[in-house]
Amino acid sequence: MTLSKKIWKERWGYLFILPHFIPFLIFFLIPVIWGIYLSLFDYNVFSKTFIGFGNYKEIFSSWLFLKALKNTFFYTFGVVPLWLAKALLVTVLIYPFHKSIRTFYKTIFYIPHVSSTVIIAMIWLWIFNPSFGLLDYFVRSLGINPVVWLGNKATAMPSLILMQVIMGGGSTIVLLSAAMSSIPEYYFEAAKLEGANSWNIFYRITLPLLKPAILYVLVMGTVANFQTFSNIYIMTQGGPEFSTITVAYLVYETAFKNYNLGLASSISVVMFLILSGLAIIQFRWLGKNVEYY
Repeated sequence: MTLSKKIWKERWGYLFILPHFIPFLIFFLIPVIWGIYLSLFDYNVFSKTFIGFGNYKEIFSSWLFLKALKNTFFYTFGVVPLWLAKALLVTVLIYPFHKSIRTFYKTIFYIPHVSSTVIIAMIWLWIFNPSFGLLDYFVRSLGINPVVWLGNKATAMPSLILMQVIMGGGSTIVLLSAAMSSIPEYYFEAAKLEGANSWNIFYRITLPLLKPAILYVLVMGTVANFQTFSNIYIMTQGGPEFSTITVAYLVYETAFKNYNLGLASSISVVMFLILSGLAIIQFRWLGKNVEYY
């Protein structure tokens, strides 16, 4: 059967996916291809000159890009393990409760996820304020001098990581709770009859059966945190001394402050390739012996 005949035979299936495919094509696929195209040009508001891989050579020789890349990795691998550990801990702790109580706690943890990141960042700006912030209020009550949390290059990035770990993970808790509820109860009952303690039940039963859900939230969490922008823009704008500048914020500055769209596109392409590589590594690491139900 020729390709055209096969497409005609399956035409109704293609028609059903068309309403989803058209927005995907317009708002994702075409911009991605256009971004790759722009990365080969010295492109700004007034001119466009083909330079091949010149933009890529420039960014990898730029200390600012390497600094942003280092900060982004530090932020991502600082947030994701702690945030995932928090979500797992909360999921396991609320699991024994009645369904209505579990729903209450999941709602409480999920609320920050649907709240505006700008509002949350503004609240944390007040918490970190060295003059009247809540955090320094407790620090002073312990007899310690106030700390300029976001104004010191030694504490700025750890402060952002702390904020994200505390506020993040709501959707992960919901997903892990749903996955844990699907585990047959008799697995736990049989383990208890065999004399297994709580840690062995978690490590030998719960954790392996949650691997598909953990893989999903790990990949999505890595992608989301690697692209972090709002918190940086609202709270530090890459400072102090570029200690919190990230790749996503560098793309914004390069494109919309310096109007170098070609260079910004090349940075975006590199970020896309890095994220693809991280996702492949995570799938190879956690994807082994995973069964999807």
